[in-house]
Amino acid sequence: MGSFTYIAPDGTVRSLEVPDGTSVMQAAIANGVPGIVAECGGSQMCATCHVYVDEKWLSKLAPMQATEDAMLDTAASERKPNSRLSCQIVMSQEIDGLVVHMPERQV
Repeated sequence: MGSFTYIAPDGTVRSLEVPDGTSVMQAAIANGVPGIVAECGGSQMCATCHVYVDEKWLSKLAPMQATEDAMLDTAASERKPNSRLSCQIVMSQEIDGLVVHMPERQV
């Protein structure tokens, strides 16, 4: 069990306790966190779960795979060096406390 913190574009902060193995996207959808649409349900077929990972957490994430990298090029909001698909970030002890920032828009 660990926590994810979501920061909306307007500065609203929401933290969730989530079990290991739960993605940032799954936790957001299950708990009604606005800002993650997740049209494809987490299968890397869209970029509507795009987030900006807080810089201090980037080195703790699993490396980005080619499919995620390609999907981020289709994101509705600007792609940045810290852009990731939230469906590909899964809770583990190493990322307990992870902070993500929501983009202005997903679609």
